[in-house]
Amino acid sequence: MSERLFQLIEWLKGFRYIKFGLVGASGTVVNMVILFLAQEYLLAFITQPRDRLYASLSLAIAVATVNNFTWNRLWTWADRIRENAIAGATGAGFKGPRKLWMGQLGRYTLASWFGIALQYGLTLWLSHNLHYLLANVIAIVIASVSNFLANDHWTFRRRPRIP
Repeated sequence: MSERLFQLIEWLKGFRYIKFGLVGASGTVVNMVILFLAQEYLLAFITQPRDRLYASLSLAIAVATVNNFTWNRLWTWADRIRENAIAGATGAGFKGPRKLWMGQLGRYTLASWFGIALQYGLTLWLSHNLHYLLANVIAIVIASVSNFLANDHWTFRRRPRIP
């Protein structure tokens, strides 16, 4: 039984969207841990709890975004990173690894913020006719698909091979 489960997990890891979802789940854990540590310890010098929460949440979101970007780059879209590096190393339009990384991080961040805004707006809109928790789940699914597609077709897109 455990061998079949292991095989199923290995098979699912081949699907990019599943990898994306697992990275997103790890980012949620990172976000929560950083939020707690910043709110309770790291930023304790900020005396107003509400002000401390603004700073803690900003830090948690920033760290989780970089975490998710890094793991998506190293795991979810690793094949494209390698392909693009090979294609770009011989091409005239190669930007260099640092500029490529910064551009990808910027696009990833914009795609993530778009997903957050989409989830927020959809939850509010759907909650007019549905229970707010169900509305939020539906919005999360739609936003995650949107976020995945934006990153798949924009952030980590295949670059054309230059002859």
